[in-house]
Amino acid sequence: MTVRDFHYYEPAKGHGLSHNPLNALVAPRPIGWISSRDAQGRVNLAPYSFFNAFNYDPPIIGFSSIAWKDSVQNASETGEFTWNLVTRELGDQMNQTSAPLPHGEDEFPFAGLTAVAGRMVNVPRVGESRAAMECKVIDIVQFRNTAGEKVGGWLVLGEVVGVYIDMTLLKDGVYQTAEAYPIMRSGGLNDYVQVSPESVFQIARLAGASSPSSHGKG
Repeated sequence: MTVRDFHYYEPAKGHGLSHNPLNALVAPRPIGWISSRDAQGRVNLAPYSFFNAFNYDPPIIGFSSIAWKDSVQNASETGEFTWNLVTRELGDQMNQTSAPLPHGEDEFPFAGLTAVAGRMVNVPRVGESRAAMECKVIDIVQFRNTAGEKVGGWLVLGEVVGVYIDMTLLKDGVYQTAEAYPIMRSGGLNDYVQVSPESVFQIARLAGASSPSSHGKG
C-alpha cells in the first residue's frame, strides 16, 4: 500500500482550506435543472448541483437546496416539478438560470429557452433539453444535524410520472448517456465535467451482483 500524507479535518471545527472541499470530493455530480410553478402560476427554472436518482420502482428522483428557494417553495405549493437534462450545448443557458432574478420572474425567456407544456404535470419542460422527467412530489425533508436540530437544507423527492427522451439517443432500446454530452458539476465555483463517448469505459459486473429484476418494471 502506498503511504500518503492526508489533510484531515472535522467539519464542525472547520476545514482549514481556502474552499470547502465537500462538493469537490463528491464529484462529478449530475445537475438537477428543475422547472416548477408556484400557486399563482408563475414559472421558475433553476439548477441544483445536489441531485440524483434514488429508486427504480416507482422511479424516484430528488434535489436538495441549502435554502428555502423558489423551487422548493413551488414544489411544496403545487406538488410538482420537472427535471431537465443539461448538455454541453445548454451549459451557458443553464448557468443563466442561476441568476438572482426578482421573485416571480420567469427564467425561461431570460435564458432564451422554450417552455413546453407538461403532459402529467402543470410544469413546463425545457424544449431544448434532450431528456426530461415530470415528477409528483412525495416528500420534502428538512435536514437535521447529529443533535437533532433542524438545519438550513431541504431534500425534495418526486415520483417520476412522465419521461421524455430524444429518440436519437436510443439504440436498441438502450439510452446512450454519453451521446447526449451531459455536463456535471465538479468541485470549484466554475468547474464542470463533460461526459462524451470517448470517456466511457466498461467494468464487467460480478455474477449475481445485479439482475434485470432489480431495475424495476419494463
